[in-house]
Amino acid sequence: MRILIIGGVAGGMSAATRLRRLNEDAEIIILEKGPYVSFANCGLPYYVAGEIEERSKLLVQTPESLQARFNLDVRPESEAIAINAQTKEVTVKNNKEEYTLVYDKLILSPGAKPLIPPIEGIKEAENIFTLRSVPDVDAISTYIDNHKPEKAVVIGAGFIGLEMAESLVQRGLNVTIVEKAPHVLPPLDEEMAAYIAKELHDKGVEIYTELAASAFEESGKVVVLENGEKLESDLTLLSVGVKPNTDVALTADIETGFRGGIVVDDHYETSQKDIYAVGDAIVVKQQINNQDTMIALASPANRQGRQVADIISGLDRFNKGSIGTAIVRVFDQVAASTGLNEMQLKSSGEQYDVIHVQGKSHAGYYPNAGTVLLKLLFNPASGKIYGAQAVGTDGIDKRIDILATAIKAGLTIQDLPELEFTYAPPFGSAKDPVNMAGYAALNIIEGVSESIQWHELEEKQSDGHILLDVRNESELIANGQLPNALNIPLDSLRERISEIPKDQPVIVSCHSGLRSYIAERLLKQNGYKVKNLDGAFALYSTIRPERIIK
Repeated sequence: MRILIIGGVAGGMSAATRLRRLNEDAEIIILEKGPYVSFANCGLPYYVAGEIEERSKLLVQTPESLQARFNLDVRPESEAIAINAQTKEVTVKNNKEEYTLVYDKLILSPGAKPLIPPIEGIKEAENIFTLRSVPDVDAISTYIDNHKPEKAVVIGAGFIGLEMAESLVQRGLNVTIVEKAPHVLPPLDEEMAAYIAKELHDKGVEIYTELAASAFEESGKVVVLENGEKLESDLTLLSVGVKPNTDVALTADIETGFRGGIVVDDHYETSQKDIYAVGDAIVVKQQINNQDTMIALASPANRQGRQVADIISGLDRFNKGSIGTAIVRVFDQVAASTGLNEMQLKSSGEQYDVIHVQGKSHAGYYPNAGTVLLKLLFNPASGKIYGAQAVGTDGIDKRIDILATAIKAGLTIQDLPELEFTYAPPFGSAKDPVNMAGYAALNIIEGVSESIQWHELEEKQSDGHILLDVRNESELIANGQLPNALNIPLDSLRERISEIPKDQPVIVSCHSGLRSYIAERLLKQNGYKVKNLDGAFALYSTIRPERIIK
């Protein structure tokens, strides 16, 4: 049996090596358009920064090593330019010739390619780069070494854009970010992304949001924004997203769907018999709501490659979809997410509720405990977990990995308090933030606590709600005050409760939400109508710093 694989890296190479482990006698040929068939795509920004010092570390395998260990016929710089699904032939073009290969099974793993918007002057620009491959990173590194740029503009503030912004700062450049969305890191919700925006500002990165580049002038040295403002740029990184690389698939009349991605069934087979597809180019089901989506991440691509190899080898595997779990480091902050965000839930019409909890990466009394802000989105009727986001300095990966596992396993918020984690002061807390998120969500579902979100506070105050801040006076002096708030420290609340009018609804806040929850319970049991400001002062002051009174 001859199995032909178009495209290497995550999906294609996972399929190839698994196929060999299961089929010693199969002929396995991998066609890779570029010069490298197996490289660490996700490590590219860290090579630019200098954190990965040796370029060779980016190259996971070579054609020679793959031939020696797995007996794979790897053909770099060989582009599949056409597929004839009826005759089962692929036309291949390399530097020397054009030829055809017959296949029994064909796996497409062409990946995705950077979006290059048709901006005026982009073709004439000499300093614009994208980052998807080793040649891309070579071009950027060579340009920095030879031209010694001082100013950089990163267009697009997604994961790669932010990683590259940090890398360029570490290389000594002054960096400006331009993002068309209302905030950086669009996969996260606005209030969570605000922590990353603050970190960028603190590190000297200038940010423009709700703007796109409309033109490039002076061979790319000037970036013109939609509002007419002009930015000087010695180096511009274009990171506005990717699109599925489906050129060769379309030559075989393979069905495409959502955003032009390749449509596959629950065994990764396309609309053409014996042609399969995996990786960034395929349409996947968002496992949480079963809607079509595109998820361009290494982990799903690796899994899909292995599974399609199993299917071709006769093992029963199913394409269950993905939930989209990702993480990014931005200087000293880390942001991660899994599942659906609020925008996705609103657009799909799902009923959902939100809680924010703040905890520590390990026991607070043990040195160097980092703050973990965790956001949980869930169904208030069933307890189904829709998604989670977290930001902080340490332990972010652990919490989101746990919640991604919980979602995949079908656990609900009722199960989160029951999860057991290893605990010793250097490693965690006796009440982990994930447990606490479960407790807080249960309080909402069972009516023990009621909350409002940060974006509702101004309207509630205008409608006559009293804002009660139960922080101590020293905290007010050090961190600032919430606008138009009555301040009664929690420990004095019982003695001073008469100062709060009983005929007006009350919103309670503290620093992180714990003391305000205690105050909420105290006031409710004394006949007050009370809601908690979810996320409290820490969250509100980050997303609305202009409203804080110093």
